[in-house]
Amino acid sequence: MDWINLTALWQIIVFGLIAGAGLPAVFALGLRALSLGARTQAGSGESDEIVGGNPAGMVLGGLCFLIVLAGIAGGIYFIVAAS
Repeated sequence: MDWINLTALWQIIVFGLIAGAGLPAVFALGLRALSLGARTQAGSGESDEIVGGNPAGMVLGGLCFLIVLAGIAGGIYFIVAAS
């Protein structure tokens, strides 16, 4: 099997799954985490601004978004370093 580059094949499969389906799924989980919990209206009804939510959901959503940003930055670095 000298004609198959197994290292390149492994990289295509792993990075394809992570970037191809994984990052959008993590982003969707982050959006779902932000929507967890009850929200309260600010003020006495004069404002339409929604404040708060579940603090754990906001932290989980933030972590999911950081993972997505790290994946994007890693992809950009990988492309720039290869050229």
